[in-house]
Parts: sequence; structure tokens; C-alpha cells
Amino acid sequence: MQKTNRKEFIRTWFAAVVDKLGYKFTPDVEMAEFLLEQIVLLEQRFGSPYCPCQALTGNRADDMKIVCPCIPYHRRHFDYMKQCWCGLYVHKDIVDPSMLRQIPAAEVPAVKLKSQA
Repeated sequence: MQKTNRKEFIRTWFAAVVDKLGYKFTPDVEMAEFLLEQIVLLEQRFGSPYCPCQALTGNRADDMKIVCPCIPYHRRHFDYMKQCWCGLYVHKDIVDPSMLRQIPAAEVPAVKLKSQA
């Protein structure tokens, strides 16, 4: 499959997945295009559409947690930031993603369990 066709296939497939999670593609079209191209290149090189902004570890179990879209594996963190690490996906309520920032996982408040309340 040609790179352009694969990019469009991935865009359509991922849009349906992230929509169910409360996310959408960033409104920054240029950034979205660039990141989708990088995902296609990573998929061609490594066999899976890995997140373009996370380093592969070589450990399959760990690397599977950064297959795009990786929102399910990092849901609490991304929900707190209102975007994924690379900014390809943002919460549906975000209009201007330039106002969002990366937040280290250590700064995301812990969720209290009902038994701890």
C-alpha cells in the first residue's frame, strides 16, 4: 500500500477509535499530517504504528503500550493533559491546542479509590 493511501487508512481507522475515547485529531492540520506520516514510517520500519514521540525500548510488552493510538494505556495521564504525548489527539472540547502543555506523569494527581476516601 502506498504511503499516502496508508496514511489515509490510518487516519480513518484511528479517528473512529479515538472518537469513542472522547478525543479527536488536533485541529493543527500541518502537525497532524506530519505525525501521521511518521506513524506510517514507523509502521513500515517496525511492523506496528508506534507513537512517533516515544522511544521504542525493545521490550515487546512495553513497546505495545506506545502503539498509536496509545490513549488506553495512558488514559489518566492524557485525560489530565487533555492531549496525547505528541499532540496528535486532543480532547473533543479543545479548540486551541496551543494552550495545552506536556505534564510529566509524576505530576498527575493520584486517583483516590473509594476504599481510601
